[in-house]
Amino acid sequence: MASPLTNYRRITIKIGSALLVDKAGRLRADWLAGLAADIATLKAERREIVIVSSGAIALGRSLLGLSALALTLEQSQAAASAGQIALSQAWAEALGQHGIVTGQILITPNITEERRYYLNARTTIQTLLGLGAIPIINENDSVATAEIRYGDNDRLSARVATMIEADLLVLLSDVDGLYTAPPARDPGARHLPVVEAITPAIEAMAGGAASHLSRGGMTTKVEAGKIATQAGTAMIIAKGTEEHPLRRLTEGGLHTLFKPATTRAQSRKRWIMGTLAIAGTVRVDAGAARALSLGKSLLPVGVTQITGNFERGDTIAVLGPEGQEIARGLVSFDSEDARLVIGKHSEAVIELLGSGNRGAMVHRDNLVLTGARGDNETEQQMEANHEPG
Repeated sequence: MASPLTNYRRITIKIGSALLVDKAGRLRADWLAGLAADIATLKAERREIVIVSSGAIALGRSLLGLSALALTLEQSQAAASAGQIALSQAWAEALGQHGIVTGQILITPNITEERRYYLNARTTIQTLLGLGAIPIINENDSVATAEIRYGDNDRLSARVATMIEADLLVLLSDVDGLYTAPPARDPGARHLPVVEAITPAIEAMAGGAASHLSRGGMTTKVEAGKIATQAGTAMIIAKGTEEHPLRRLTEGGLHTLFKPATTRAQSRKRWIMGTLAIAGTVRVDAGAARALSLGKSLLPVGVTQITGNFERGDTIAVLGPEGQEIARGLVSFDSEDARLVIGKHSEAVIELLGSGNRGAMVHRDNLVLTGARGDNETEQQMEANHEPG
């Protein structure tokens, strides 16, 4: 049986807190040593590996004697500060046994959504890979506020994978893939070895988090899959609790493969597509939805409703006539101006906002199709019409 990793050269691997840290808050050193050996094997096969590792708060809370299951924001930040040092040392020592150098990168989701920071982070990661090192990426929980919340590292790992154009994202978890229902509650649940596309039915199959050490559940893993697969990166959910989890996976261990889109969006569109924070929404009529599917810009005349408060350059979701998301993009107006020009033709927009305005609410260069209309043919047409951003 061929390894499920055979066809992938650049792989991002996400490690959950409950895998690295036991219930007493101690590092699972033997498990990490086995994983490091698995990673060394992959590197020997000339693969590039990036690690997104949870565990800083789980380690730090033990180091600082924080026993409460629910920590305050300030306690979480303090735990992360202490735990980040321990986590970095653990990875450096485990991979150092195999002659592998590691580099630590602390990141938060907002960094992946600011274009300049996004490019800087990508360059650092790619430079480390080019030098033969393994980047160890952790969310910077010591300074994060809203980012410290349920499941961020699942989605963060997907953002990192798409940012560096990884071929594959592997989420190691305490479950061996996606089931038709949470198996702990439904003995008749069926394991799904392959997910061709993430549909509402697939999303409905996701369950919740099972451990106080791990803030991610199947819901956030499926959300991570949406980010990754829409940007052309495959995703695997596999069980990581046993010794040598990657070796077990390569030898045929049970897992779920989420297949990627067959085409890759250009760099700028990949970034927009994976954005986590949506500042607002606009609903459009059928004519505008049809125009977007043909690679056109979103004009105010086709907008029927606006929600949220946003600034120019923020990411907004574009909803079709029935309320389903069909696109995502960087808006050209702030919400006040957007509401002023809703439903108006370009001439009226220019008259209201000035001749320096191009008239598009979201220009096609800053727009990505995300719904059913974003088929491969349309993506290919849009990429052919525009230079990479």
